[in-house]
Amino acid sequence: MDNNVPTVSETTESKRGQRSYRLRVGIAAGVVVAAAIGGTVTAFATNSDSDSSSSSSASSAKAKGGAVDGPLSTRGGDIVDSKGHKVVLTGINWFGAETGSFAPHGLWTRNWKSMLDQIAHNGFNTIRLPYSNEIFAAKSKPNGIDFKQNPDLKGLTGQQIMDKIVKGATDRGMMVILDQHRPDQYGQSELWYSQNLTEKQWLDDWTQLAKRYKDNPRVIGADLHNEPRGQATWGDGNPKTDWRLAAEKAGNAIHAVNKNWLIFVEGTDRHKNEQFWWGGDLQGVKKYPVKLKEPNKVVYSAHDYGPGVYNQNWFMAKDFPKNMPAIWQKHWAYIKKQNIAPVLLGEFGGRKTAGKSSEAVWQNALMDYLKKNQISYTYWSLNPNSGDTGGVLNNDWKTVDKNKMKMLSKYQAPLLSAKGKTSE
Repeated sequence: MDNNVPTVSETTESKRGQRSYRLRVGIAAGVVVAAAIGGTVTAFATNSDSDSSSSSSASSAKAKGGAVDGPLSTRGGDIVDSKGHKVVLTGINWFGAETGSFAPHGLWTRNWKSMLDQIAHNGFNTIRLPYSNEIFAAKSKPNGIDFKQNPDLKGLTGQQIMDKIVKGATDRGMMVILDQHRPDQYGQSELWYSQNLTEKQWLDDWTQLAKRYKDNPRVIGADLHNEPRGQATWGDGNPKTDWRLAAEKAGNAIHAVNKNWLIFVEGTDRHKNEQFWWGGDLQGVKKYPVKLKEPNKVVYSAHDYGPGVYNQNWFMAKDFPKNMPAIWQKHWAYIKKQNIAPVLLGEFGGRKTAGKSSEAVWQNALMDYLKKNQISYTYWSLNPNSGDTGGVLNNDWKTVDKNKMKMLSKYQAPLLSAKGKTSE
């Protein structure tokens, strides 16, 4: 049977590093959702049938709307289409292509098309798709796929499987953000380059992806590097560590071959002597914004987690969760609220979304905050095999966590109008 299921260690994403480093949390993804709050919001409507296990609460998110007129750009704190209509991303992360599987996870038990149908049916208008640069190497062979359920993936490279997933998602009315999550299958890197990945290769891989998907307007942009931290700085001018300078270099390189893409720039893990979540601190933007040659294309992206990942002091404060908006505002939300640029909360998540636990209270407070301020997001994650957070799917990879979908469906925008068939 062609079903090479990877080991647990290969298939589990965990944000927990060594205990001393868990303050600056690790490997999450997110759900990107499009919100129809205030102003004119461009919408999508999917015409695909869905998995019967999908949450019925998602049906309210399937309202029909006009197709987006690309390309997307930014206007103050909003993402807009070419006609100036607001576009809010409300999505989800589907990881796996950054691991030794070289393909999104779950394909050992599901057909990839049915998974995309289910994502669309549950109201997500965006997929953030993590990958590692190793996926492009000739020696990297996709595995962990049941080819009896996915016969059209047999013999394909990781890049070709990415092509299938991207086309399938965009045909269903979803937008796609590509996320350089790791340099190789073995783990994340603090900087955009590593011992196994040169800066030149990082730039070259981004430009080939920008060329490859240039003609698909629903592939909307590049999340340049996942969770800069450690050695990464912001605004100090050191070309070896200044993540802001590297983001400008990559954004300009991408725009030299594809001017349509949004450039998603994550934060670092600290500002001055204050530490925060990995990729979550964007305080440096005030003084040192990312400036590209192509105007109005920068979206800042933060990652933010709850007590299930690390029990920060603010989760134990007497006024929790009323204290949280000030923390979010300080580290990343001010960029949107002060109309500097749009913000995507690229990763957040947790196992508990219902009840009185601090994690459930935190998640729901954050969802309410995102909705109130019309901040885009991609939830971490679709996958149940995320070690710290679990997923929207239960451990059977088929049924949906109803409590999570109840929370997420409070803030979802409609899908784009799907074009043509939804099965390839």
